[in-house]
Amino acid sequence: MIAVVDYGAGNVQSVVNALDRIGVQNHLTADAEVIQVADSIIVPGVGAARDTMRNLQQAGLVDPILAFIDSGRPYLGICMGMQALMTESHEHGGQKCLDIVPGVARLLEVDLQVPHMGWNAVDYTATGAEHPLFDGIPNGSEFYFAHSFACFPDDAAWVLGTTDYGMAFPSVVGRGTVLAVQFHPEKSGPNGLRMLWNFTQLAQAGALSDAVEARAD
Repeated sequence: MIAVVDYGAGNVQSVVNALDRIGVQNHLTADAEVIQVADSIIVPGVGAARDTMRNLQQAGLVDPILAFIDSGRPYLGICMGMQALMTESHEHGGQKCLDIVPGVARLLEVDLQVPHMGWNAVDYTATGAEHPLFDGIPNGSEFYFAHSFACFPDDAAWVLGTTDYGMAFPSVVGRGTVLAVQFHPEKSGPNGLRMLWNFTQLAQAGALSDAVEARAD
């Protein structure tokens, strides 16, 4: 069972609808006990880092999510679910985040419209080229973005995919059973649905960490 974490952010129902569409059992929840027994979790959402972290704290979900990640079960962050993984966000003068991925989320400083809204390509890095999350999805495929801040891990090995929007920024990060994307796969047509399917199948089979560890060896 996949727990879709509901912490009061927008766009959460779209993820549930996408999972339903591909026939994947899921449960939209803000219940820490449900998260504790889930096989994998998806943390989606749009919004601001301050609101995200405040809502997670007020719902009593920070420690359960950290414990879930520590257990080695698969996590997929979408948009704010990616930014929340960083050490901190520069939004609103600075906001401490979950500190799973050392690094920062900072404003896209580009000579283009911000927020970055619409379709854009994701190019796989050398680290990400063979990652099972991308199975059946051609390099350079386009996904739907809606964000003003982007994540910059301290260690480039976390970066599985990048996107160019006046500057290159990490749009997919991952290590072991922790994966996150800046775009919205639930709004990205067939390739987005395929990515969600890939995550659910890898999580179900326990192959996600195995594939990453085998490549690291």
